[in-house]
Amino acid sequence: MAGHSKWATTKHKKAAIDAKRGKLFAKLVKNIEVAARTGGADPTGNPTLFDAIQKAKKNSVPNDNIERAVKRGSGAEAGGAEYQALTYEGYAPGGVGLIIECLSDNKNRAVMEVRTALTRNGGQMADSGSVTFNFHRKGVIAVSGGEKSEDELMEIVLEAGAEEMTDLGEGFEITTEPSDMVDVRTALQQADVDYDSADVKMLPITPIELDADGARKLFRLIDALEDCDDVQEVYAAADVPDAVLAQLDED
Repeated sequence: MAGHSKWATTKHKKAAIDAKRGKLFAKLVKNIEVAARTGGADPTGNPTLFDAIQKAKKNSVPNDNIERAVKRGSGAEAGGAEYQALTYEGYAPGGVGLIIECLSDNKNRAVMEVRTALTRNGGQMADSGSVTFNFHRKGVIAVSGGEKSEDELMEIVLEAGAEEMTDLGEGFEITTEPSDMVDVRTALQQADVDYDSADVKMLPITPIELDADGARKLFRLIDALEDCDDVQEVYAAADVPDAVLAQLDED
């Protein structure tokens, strides 16, 4: 999981300086709307909605936007779209496997945008199943530094069923089986530990280590994919070493 930790750190830093805040808000609001439609408008009985709202608040999405998204999703307010979850597979330059998750009300538009972003940036679409074998689905909880020591935090999450906790420098990443994520998140809440996000993600099993040139090409491609309105998440089977990240920061 070391490769993923570096990848998560890179994504976190990128998100912190991302100027495309409007697109981020739109993606987070869409997640809330879909969660409310799927599991109901009450966050206490809908863990997916609870976590979608938590993530939106941590990213400074206004409460009015959140409340309207819940109402649209639950049918209490008109204007909600029928979003379809779509997953595409692809390859970045250098053979890095990609999983691209979308929420869209127009499948033809979504696949066209994904294919265009890939081909314009040296990537290509892949057949279904040709990439997913190198990923596994895990619950991932991000926790910023807090009053608890690392040992105290480790004890809390392991007792609740977590698999692993990784120090990312600016916080911790806790990995669980998807079915255990809510229990671990609840244990953190009961211990008064604030968490930034709790999501089910696709994590690479055997990532490809990239040099600076490969990392630049990958990040350029991911930027293009994430700029697509229908794309929610992009997962890459890549490991960018710390030395390469430092080199890119200097550039």
